[in-house]
Amino acid sequence: MTMWLIRRFLQAGFVILAMTVIVFIGVSVIGDPMEMLVAPDATQKERLEVAAALGLDRPLWQQYFTFLSGLAQGDFGRSFIYGEPALQVILTRLPATLELAFTAIGMSVLVGVPLGLYAGLYPDAKTSKAIMAGSIIGFSLPTFWVGLMLIVIFAVELGWLPASGRGDTVSVLGLQWSFLTLDGWSHLLLPALNLALFKVSLILRLVRAGVREVMPEDYVKFARAKGLTEGRVIFVHVLKNLMIPVVTIIGLEFGSVIAFSVVTETIFSWPGMGKLIIESINLLDRPVIVAYLMIIVLLFVVINLIVDLLYTVLDPRVRIRTGA
Repeated sequence: MTMWLIRRFLQAGFVILAMTVIVFIGVSVIGDPMEMLVAPDATQKERLEVAAALGLDRPLWQQYFTFLSGLAQGDFGRSFIYGEPALQVILTRLPATLELAFTAIGMSVLVGVPLGLYAGLYPDAKTSKAIMAGSIIGFSLPTFWVGLMLIVIFAVELGWLPASGRGDTVSVLGLQWSFLTLDGWSHLLLPALNLALFKVSLILRLVRAGVREVMPEDYVKFARAKGLTEGRVIFVHVLKNLMIPVVTIIGLEFGSVIAFSVVTETIFSWPGMGKLIIESINLLDRPVIVAYLMIIVLLFVVINLIVDLLYTVLDPRVRIRTGA
C-alpha cells in the first residue's frame, strides 16, 4: 500500500508538472494583454515600462521558470487587472463555487441514488419507466435553457426565490460563505438545482444499470437463501457493490461541476470562479487564467487520488492487489 501511494503521488506530480507547461504556453499565446492594459495613445516608452513591470518583456521560457518558481512557493503572480496576487483573487471567489458544487452534487446523490435503486429493483413498474423517461429529458435539456426557465418560473412568475446574486454571507476563516444564512440558501437553490439536473440523470442511470447487473449474482442469491431480510440484501450486498462506479462518477462530476460551472454562474450572476475566469479571459488577465487552470488541474488530481483510496475501502480485492 505504501509503494502504491508513493507511485500515485509521483504520477500526480508528473501530471501537474506537465500541465504547467501546457497551460502556461497555451495561455501565453492568447492575445496581447498590453492592448488591454495600456491606453491607445501611450508612447512606446510607456508601453515598455508596463511590459517590464509585468515581466512581459522577457523570453517565454524565462517567464515560465519564474512562474514555476513562484508556483512552488504558492505565488501565481499578480493579476494585471486587480493588482492583487492571482491566488488571492481566486480564493475570494472559491467559496461561492465550492458551496454551489457541494450543494449540486448533494442534490444529485440524494435524488439520483434512491430513484436509480427503485428503477433497478422494479424495472417493469410504470413509475420506473417514468423515472427513466425523465432521466432522458434531464440529459437532453441544455443547461442555459433550464437556468433561464428556472428564473422565469420561480423568480419572475412565482417570486419564491431570487434570480441572481449570492445573498447574505458569513465570514469563516477569513472567507465568505452564504450557505450559513437563510438568505444565502434562497439564492443558492436555483443555481444548484440547475447544475444538479444533469448529474441526477447520470447517477440515476448508473445506479439502475448497476442494480440490474448485481441482482442476478450468486452472492445476492446466497444472501437471500441465508434468510437475510430484503433490506439487508439491498443495502449491504447490492448497494455496496455498485457504489464503486458511482463513487468514481461522483468524484469526477464534482470536479467537472467546479470546472464547468461557467454557464450557471453567468446566468445567475453567481460570483464564483466560473464568472471570474470569463471576465479574466475577456480582459486577458493571464496570471488569473493560469492560476485558475492550475487549481482545476490540482483539484482533479486530488479527487482522483481520493477516489482511488475509496476503492480500497469499498472493494477488498483492491487492498489485496495493492498489498494493503
